[in-house]
Amino acid sequence: MAKIILATTSPYRKETFGYLGIPFEAEGSNVDESQLGRNDPEELVKGLSKLKAEAVAKNHSDAIVIGMDSVTYFDGQILEKPKSKEEDFERLKTLSGNKYQFYTGIYMVNTAKDKTLSKVIITDVFMRKLSDKEISQYLDEDSNFNTYALGYDPVKHYSASFVERIEGSYYNLLGGIPLETIIEMLKEID
Repeated sequence: MAKIILATTSPYRKETFGYLGIPFEAEGSNVDESQLGRNDPEELVKGLSKLKAEAVAKNHSDAIVIGMDSVTYFDGQILEKPKSKEEDFERLKTLSGNKYQFYTGIYMVNTAKDKTLSKVIITDVFMRKLSDKEISQYLDEDSNFNTYALGYDPVKHYSASFVERIEGSYYNLLGGIPLETIIEMLKEID
């Protein structure tokens, strides 16, 4: 298999991809994410994952480059990373007891074979009902509240208890990289 390069600087994506035990490198794409419209979550993650993969792929002649992008979608709108703890508090209060979708776009480029693949994975997330005290406790304890577009970290903190259940890819929500899809795409593109 060709060298694999993740077009990301995300520590979550790098850690999650590492579970596969496949050697890889990571390289940031420096893509301006504001250049695409913010109306359709599927088109947004498709477009951004493609831009990221292509930006990194142009620097490599024999590699499989994987670009990814994720967004949260709730009540007809794409949720961007919260800009303040106050905004995050309101977001978590709104999501409390509701279902939202977590979209991840994956775009792979095999530069040696001039081959590309694209997929969008959607995971439905059901949040349990949260009290104001729980939300405040999380925000007081976690200085990285805006690491995820979700407004909370579904993995390593008290906030992992916010999710009641999911339907779809477990690793999509936890690391922004649906491993079961990645493996199938790697088989197809190599």
